[in-house]
Amino acid sequence: MREVLEQDLQQVLSDALEMLGTVERMLPIAADVLLHQNVSRLPEIRSIDREVDALESRIEAECLRIIALHQPVARDLRLVALVLKSLSDIERMGDYAVHVAADGAELAQAAPLKRYINLGRMLERLQEMSVHLRAAITERDVVKAREALQMDDEVDDLYEQVQRELVTYMLEDPRNISKSLTLMRVGRSLERIGDHMENVAERLQYWITGQRELQVRD
Repeated sequence: MREVLEQDLQQVLSDALEMLGTVERMLPIAADVLLHQNVSRLPEIRSIDREVDALESRIEAECLRIIALHQPVARDLRLVALVLKSLSDIERMGDYAVHVAADGAELAQAAPLKRYINLGRMLERLQEMSVHLRAAITERDVVKAREALQMDDEVDDLYEQVQRELVTYMLEDPRNISKSLTLMRVGRSLERIGDHMENVAERLQYWITGQRELQVRD
């Protein structure tokens, strides 16, 4: 019976990694739409987001089946809780990636207000965070989880820079307000992706060490 439980736990963890990896695939597409005006990829990212939603439903059902069938002990329950609680975070990450691409498609209809350097850096850091998160889960590595948390601090700093720059553009010329507000929304979407990754990273510490996780963000 224990062997069956171990197989089920490994499968649900593998599925969660697949879901996170699927969201990771969305980030360069969002970057391509936003930074290179490749609006033809908008249907592609929306299609991948539907894959994320389907994975969420499947993994949730599998977690509930494990609890009902195996009545797992404390450490196994920590793994199931990690996955269950993280599903909504990963799903929201996918939603925000779609928002970035949709706003990027809207921005592509006119000349860019500026080069989106800091937004591009945010996207790069988020991809690095996702890689670290997947490695932390696979290797049960607290250090990599903490490195992901540090990257989120960089994302937050870049977000603040973006907001300050855009306020300056709006003050300089009211004609910049509409586009600046859209770019602010893009920055906010990227910042929220980082927050949801942070939530997962904080739960990893609890799963690996048994120490209570920090307060996660909504």
